[in-house]
Amino acid sequence: MAEQWLDALTEEIRQKEINPQLKTIYIGGGTPTSLSCTQLEKLLTLLDPYRQKVIEYTVEINPETLDETKAEILQKHGINRASIGFQSSSPDLLKMMGRHHDLPMMHRTIDLLRSKGISNLSLDLMYSLPQQTMTDLQTSLQDALSMQPEHLSLYSLTIEENTVFGKKNYHHLSDDEEADMYEWICRILPAYGFHQYEISNFAKGDHESLHNKAYWNYRDFYGISIGASGKKGLCRYDHTRSFQTYLHDPCAVEAIPLTIEDAMFEMVMMGLRLKQGMDMDLFAETFGTSFLDVYGARIQKEINIGMLEISGRYLKATSRGYEILNTVLEDLM
Repeated sequence: MAEQWLDALTEEIRQKEINPQLKTIYIGGGTPTSLSCTQLEKLLTLLDPYRQKVIEYTVEINPETLDETKAEILQKHGINRASIGFQSSSPDLLKMMGRHHDLPMMHRTIDLLRSKGISNLSLDLMYSLPQQTMTDLQTSLQDALSMQPEHLSLYSLTIEENTVFGKKNYHHLSDDEEADMYEWICRILPAYGFHQYEISNFAKGDHESLHNKAYWNYRDFYGISIGASGKKGLCRYDHTRSFQTYLHDPCAVEAIPLTIEDAMFEMVMMGLRLKQGMDMDLFAETFGTSFLDVYGARIQKEINIGMLEISGRYLKATSRGYEILNTVLEDLM
């Protein structure tokens, strides 16, 4: 099936007009290192023509799928950043999530990547997992910090219908427990040299994810392959999630046209996820109109009640507004 997928992917890339001046590439949405060495080589060779100007080239990795040969293949093709599915160091929670790594395997993965010069490393952790305690989270975060990553992404569990957790009728923790965990994370990480730059993301120094910031700044991006989404101007698009449908027509996408109003709100929604806020100059550049002319009356209410503030060219959430950003966005809608 992987070979069939690679053939379809080759055809999709052949038919698409992809700008060779890309600044970032991110291979994820699955685990690329699950491929065999030969398949991984083929995948990265397909993308070689588009990496000449790339500043940040990320691949997602699960520790149990990486070996020295694959790490050398990543190095050979210019990968300079890895996002690693750590999730937790609790054996019980890892087993519940169907993960097959342990802490020593994580350390070996980190050491292997760094030995190949892939030193910009991000770890994913999850909180609000079923049965997870605050002590579990604290231990996992300390274990993650001991590996000295440059970046951390911490996500609360969202249980979707038809996922493994959904079918097993698992539930995340209560809102209060989840909020306590999030507040502790935000409080503890600055002591270890991390700054929060987005709701779920923390970085040391200048290691913020350039690729993800492109999403939050509402830039256009290509979505390639099964299940991927992309954006071009006033249109978003989704690829099919069906393997057979993708094999039959790898370039077929479902277009989601946006009105100007939709796009403006999406830019606000994405930009407010950033700690620095939404760039009002970028809004004017994108839409040819002043942000305050469009949203002035609506944001004034949020400013008056202490949820939003204007700082230079940025509209940003206050500390109080950041904690309940979804509610603030609902009010703006």
